Amino acid sequence: MDTYRIYDEYIKLGQALKAADYVTSGVEAKEVILEGKVKVNGEVDLRRGKKLVKGDVVEYDGKSLKIE
Repeated sequence: MDTYRIYDEYIKLGQALKAADYVTSGVEAKEVILEGKVKVNGEVDLRRGKKLVKGDVVEYDGKSLKIE
């Protein structure tokens, strides 16, 4: 499982996917989220603006990212 440390209160889902290099652009992040390919804490989430906080886990394309 990969980890991504945040220094603010939260990071948005689309930004986290891009920061972790799971996608190459914000446009790609939007597409995979809207296609239902991304899970947050085990459930599909279609909101690229979803606020992720410490402890959240994002799953995409066989990879997992834990927000710390």
